[in-house]
Amino acid sequence: MTDDHAHTASCNHSSILKDIAHQAMIDRGLQPDFSAEAEKQAESISGAAADSDASIKDLRDLIWCSIDNDDSRDLDQLTVAEDLGGGNVRAMVAVADVDALVKKGTPIDDHARQNTTSVYTAARIFPMLPEKLSTNLTSLNEHEERIAVVMDMVIASDGSVTKGDVYRARVHNKAQLAYNAVGMWLEGKGEMPAKIKAVPGLAENLKIQDRVADKMRELRHEHGALDLETIEARAVIKDGHVVDLQAEARNNAKNLIEDFMIAANGVSARFLAGKGFASLRRVVRSPERWDRIEAIAEKFGERLPSDPDSQALEEFLVRRRKADPMRFPDLSLAIVKAMGAGEYVVEQPGQTSIGHFGLAVKDYTHSTAPNRRFPDLITHRLIKAALAGAKPPYTNDELTALATHCTEAEDAANKVERQVRKSAAACILEPRIGQRFDGIVTGASEKGTWVRVFHPPVEGKVVHGGHGVDVGDKVNVKLIDVNVERGFIDFVR
Repeated sequence: MTDDHAHTASCNHSSILKDIAHQAMIDRGLQPDFSAEAEKQAESISGAAADSDASIKDLRDLIWCSIDNDDSRDLDQLTVAEDLGGGNVRAMVAVADVDALVKKGTPIDDHARQNTTSVYTAARIFPMLPEKLSTNLTSLNEHEERIAVVMDMVIASDGSVTKGDVYRARVHNKAQLAYNAVGMWLEGKGEMPAKIKAVPGLAENLKIQDRVADKMRELRHEHGALDLETIEARAVIKDGHVVDLQAEARNNAKNLIEDFMIAANGVSARFLAGKGFASLRRVVRSPERWDRIEAIAEKFGERLPSDPDSQALEEFLVRRRKADPMRFPDLSLAIVKAMGAGEYVVEQPGQTSIGHFGLAVKDYTHSTAPNRRFPDLITHRLIKAALAGAKPPYTNDELTALATHCTEAEDAANKVERQVRKSAAACILEPRIGQRFDGIVTGASEKGTWVRVFHPPVEGKVVHGGHGVDVGDKVNVKLIDVNVERGFIDFVR
């Protein structure tokens, strides 16, 4: 064991990772801390937004609830549904009206515009808005009355959105629920959470939401939405030490919220287009590296069409998931990398939509998470101007510059999160140098060979003996070194 290793083994992982995260933010051009002006502005805000605008509807009596991660405190959205009969369901998504407290061009808004997103690392969260707002005054907290922007839609029995409207309303969160418990209950694997039992009608309402979400998802998959599954392991820190890495599993509750949000984002996009407003769209273009995706399929003895075809790709993915569920996350990751990243673009009314290749939707904006994503706040300001019959709050030039900046800053934030994840993985493996692990090859090229070991789910480089193996091969490797600062993990075969 080198001195370095002795040093970090006796140290507090949490404080090391905090330093790494803080420096990574600065290195990537993001601001880890709020300015004195932003802090001062936050201090001057004493309560949730109050607005006497007569157009704000009163929807406080509906059975709104939030479903989020177990530890989430920045609650962006609530959902509720109503069976209209004849196979039609009214589904509503209420989203925090952050703009009611954070006005364009104020110090808090300047910080949010710079970072464009909250950055979540194991050691520390760098919120886009001061926590006084994001986890309290602009959060749709349980048992609190808030003003929200509501996407209100009618969904037909085939899962298609036949009507959509957007307006502001007063709402009241009746129950703050968590994905894992709700997911287990919806799938019949767990007890009904006490908070659902406590609210009359909520259980039945969630079952309606679950059914309609399934229908919307089925329809998207028919149109070629990609069912990808990558492994994102979250570091678990106890008493300052990384004790575990847990892979987040998908479940019905997560799917439900995802499907509602995709539909709501479509309603927002079409609403702005209908009002003659430009909008900030979230797009994933047709893959430029489709040839790479074709080559991946060929390795499995399958042929994809020579032009990008999301339906054919989805059918291939479904077959592979059935055939080899264990390696499916690694196949998913290879496809994601070949597809290229999402980006923000400005769309003018009447312009042909680029759409979102992976979700198989044409109209897609970000409008459901304004506490932690700046593009959503931009979209809300555009919506509110359209509702008020006012001029757009951003010029086309401003929107174009913001689209580019949001894409770049989000990429930077992802890199910060990835860097801290790697360092956390190095922390957990540090005491296990010399041990052997079973794993699967996730990358093999002239640059090197990478392996993901199964327990804990961590990826590292094969620094010796990597020749002759290919992506998807199962291997046994020995851990020979880690570097916590740089997030390096080195194996030999």
